Amino acid sequence: MGKKVKKEVEPPPKDVFDPLLIESKTAATVVLMLSSPEEEVLAKACDALYKFASKGDENKVTLLGLGAVERLYKLISHEDPIVRRNAIMVFGIMAFNHDVKKLLRELDVTNSLISQLAPEEDVVIHEFATLCLAHMAVEYTTKVQIFEQGGLEPLIRLLGSPDPDVKKNSVECIYLLVQDFQSRAAVRALNVIPPLLELLKSEYPVIQLLALKTLEVISKDRETRIILQENKGLDCLLNILETNEFSDLHVEALAVLGNCLEDVHTLQLIQRTGGLKKLLSFVGVSTVPDIQKNAAKAITKTAYDSENRKILNEEEVEKCLINLLEIDNDGVKVAASQAISAMCENLASKRAFGLQGIPQLVQLLSSDNEEVKEAAVTALANLTAASPTNASAVAEAEGIEPLVNILNAQRDGAIANAATVLTNLAMQEPFRVNIQSRGIMSALAEPLRSTNSQVQSKAAFAVAAFGCDADARTELRNAGGLGPLVELLHSKNEEVRRNVCWAVMVCASDELTAVELCRLG
Repeated sequence: MGKKVKKEVEPPPKDVFDPLLIESKTAATVVLMLSSPEEEVLAKACDALYKFASKGDENKVTLLGLGAVERLYKLISHEDPIVRRNAIMVFGIMAFNHDVKKLLRELDVTNSLISQLAPEEDVVIHEFATLCLAHMAVEYTTKVQIFEQGGLEPLIRLLGSPDPDVKKNSVECIYLLVQDFQSRAAVRALNVIPPLLELLKSEYPVIQLLALKTLEVISKDRETRIILQENKGLDCLLNILETNEFSDLHVEALAVLGNCLEDVHTLQLIQRTGGLKKLLSFVGVSTVPDIQKNAAKAITKTAYDSENRKILNEEEVEKCLINLLEIDNDGVKVAASQAISAMCENLASKRAFGLQGIPQLVQLLSSDNEEVKEAAVTALANLTAASPTNASAVAEAEGIEPLVNILNAQRDGAIANAATVLTNLAMQEPFRVNIQSRGIMSALAEPLRSTNSQVQSKAAFAVAAFGCDADARTELRNAGGLGPLVELLHSKNEEVRRNVCWAVMVCASDELTAVELCRLG
């Protein structure tokens, strides 16, 4: 924050006298001069303090200790424009410091700073007043103050300032303010979208980036997305993605687009204009993990709607996601697996992933990363639900052994979903026999002792699926699995009780097991 956008600020006007060069020992004298009745002395003193404070944090702390902040505060509303300008310059540069910021909050300076943003004020005043506000807006209480004191309107107006530093500080301040939902609705009403889109054409990357980050936050609201679309915002964003020299803006541009794609009509529009094809091919050729991951996350969000899933399937999103599973980055693998889970709700997609994609997911079951394992096994649980073909594909890809191993994974979600996939496979006799030969019942004894109701429920359901075999029942009995099963009959969770009852009923068909169950109560 506070880095100059321009290489150099214009030299100060001739009416500023040769600055007093001051050292720490004379700083106290100069601070005292801030109480002088003479404007010329005040202007010189402020200018000297600006140079002193610019030299480092230590000097800012020195001035704070000398009581300079309180005196300067009186001067930022001085009637002489040069005194006012020089005082605000010191304020802007001092606000870098944490303790100074704290004092500024106590002095309640935001109102005075906002009043310096009037159109007729000098551009240097605009620059340092917005710089000071941007430093202060990091704090929640100050965000609320700036909002309540009507700071948004002048800040939005200054997005159109001819000065790049003023633009940068103003957009940074707005970005910090819109983290709060009240300000998000307010900036929409104040028509912030056109000036923000205009900033995307700036020659300064830092300004473009802040504009995109602000758009990402405010486009979480549907009403804002509609306005963004009406102002040709989607074309702007796609344009950025198609321009190689803007590669440092691609991650943020994609994040804004991701928000927009949640709306069916936007997705339809972008499909009609060929934008969706471009977007998917852009993700396909990108080698930047953040872009790949954010694209997959955007697909997941978009796929919550059935109409959207249909459109994504028409554009063959499955190919894109399967390719992302191959990327050597765990975050990308997790995001792609989650997107596959979301797309499974569409039957055509589910079939497409069955034809290719299952072997890649099975490979991820042996990952060292627990989160990757969980995301992959969850996708397989969704893919094999009510799909014998996909279940066969899992078995053919040699998925049975890693699935049984996951029953003692660290994450509850992974265990519950592994039990689900194995249960889905057990609907076919040859797979059931295969799974059983790998000690499934011993492996299920531990999940039955879990404290997670999801794990308990899925494990009990698996016991019911495999308990139709006498050897399997013996194995469960020997592994000490019946005790926890009986315990779970007292569960407060209805689904757990229902699945446990079914498991008990299946297991009790064998005399030895029935006797043992009775003994356990």
